[in-house]
Amino acid sequence: MLFRKKDDTKIVGADGNSDFAYLPDSAVYLDSACQSLRPQPVIDAVNEYYQKFNSCGERVKYQWGLTVDERVAQTRLDILKFLKLSQRKYFVSFTLNTTYGLNLILSQLKPDGLDKVITSEIEHNSVFLSTMAFSRRTGLSRAVISRNDDGSVNLDDLGGGSAVVVLNAVSNIDGRQLKNVADVASHVHKHGGILIVDAAQAMSHYHQLLAGVDADAICFSSHKMHGPSLGVIVAKKSLIERLQPSFLGGGMVDDVDKDDFILSSTNDEHIHTIFEPGLQSYGEIIGLGAAVKWLDRAGCDDHVLDYAGQLLDFLKSARGFHVLNNEITPTIAFYHDKYDAHLLAEAMSDQGIMARSGHFCAHYYLAHVKKYPPLVRLSLGLHNRQSDVDKFIDVMKGIAK
Repeated sequence: MLFRKKDDTKIVGADGNSDFAYLPDSAVYLDSACQSLRPQPVIDAVNEYYQKFNSCGERVKYQWGLTVDERVAQTRLDILKFLKLSQRKYFVSFTLNTTYGLNLILSQLKPDGLDKVITSEIEHNSVFLSTMAFSRRTGLSRAVISRNDDGSVNLDDLGGGSAVVVLNAVSNIDGRQLKNVADVASHVHKHGGILIVDAAQAMSHYHQLLAGVDADAICFSSHKMHGPSLGVIVAKKSLIERLQPSFLGGGMVDDVDKDDFILSSTNDEHIHTIFEPGLQSYGEIIGLGAAVKWLDRAGCDDHVLDYAGQLLDFLKSARGFHVLNNEITPTIAFYHDKYDAHLLAEAMSDQGIMARSGHFCAHYYLAHVKKYPPLVRLSLGLHNRQSDVDKFIDVMKGIAK
């Protein structure tokens, strides 16, 4: 065994309390890469908004609205602190999800001074398709580079031109990380390019990977880091100069005349409105603030890697199973040489085990480059218990026999 088994069967939160007490003992949730379960403090924060000060933000003068403004502003600050980024250089905007954020940036990014767009073969469809659309809209060439087994990028593959580079920080296939992300940022900026990071899979377990990294934009999803369903863009203030705003609406302007308007984002205090047309999901934003605080208190999540190690030990030793992972990560992908992945997922579901099957929105790499059959993905979260690992192994042992 690579890791020691733990005998902790209680779901324990960051403060020593059972923050996932609502989860039945019979439910084994192994799909956190899709969306993670929410601890009770996050649920309480969202409920508090709807029950105590349910109102619009940045529009009203009554106390409920002022409370919303205060809580939302604090969430923006907490996110920058979580990523160790300066408020002087960066701002935070809220969207629907990571996909929406990536498209919001790339659909409005001017091609001036750029000569190509670069992404990698292991990207989620949200990156793959949005870079494809950017290339078609602007006429700039698009390059798809390979990633090393450890997730890093060879800087030579980025070339010497001025490019928009869009890469994931952590793969949703097998959890490999962009370990040289800081070097990538330096290389891209040295040549006058722009770096956009898909951090959807990074924020729950690997946010330190992005701490202080000089990216132009970081997009991620609250619902993959134990928060409510919500998207986030953390962007450099200087990025606005390279945008041609075309997705406009209420909350984004200070004034509107017959044929013109004044964007609120010209005021540094409201710079975040550049990506926030219309009313926002204020309860969810406040819930994200609670999730960031909860994750910060949770600290080290070594027990998640402990569980992942046990799962990998079993899958690599059991007959018929083939694992994609090169390293121990909370996200594990595998297939069986006899049983279809969807049938395996259904069999697991019959035993109360919830996991993803298919190509995980990474069709190009998995189906066309590697030509893998549909896969099963296990993705762990901070809610998981030793009993979850034991139950999965017991069910799979029956199949292995």
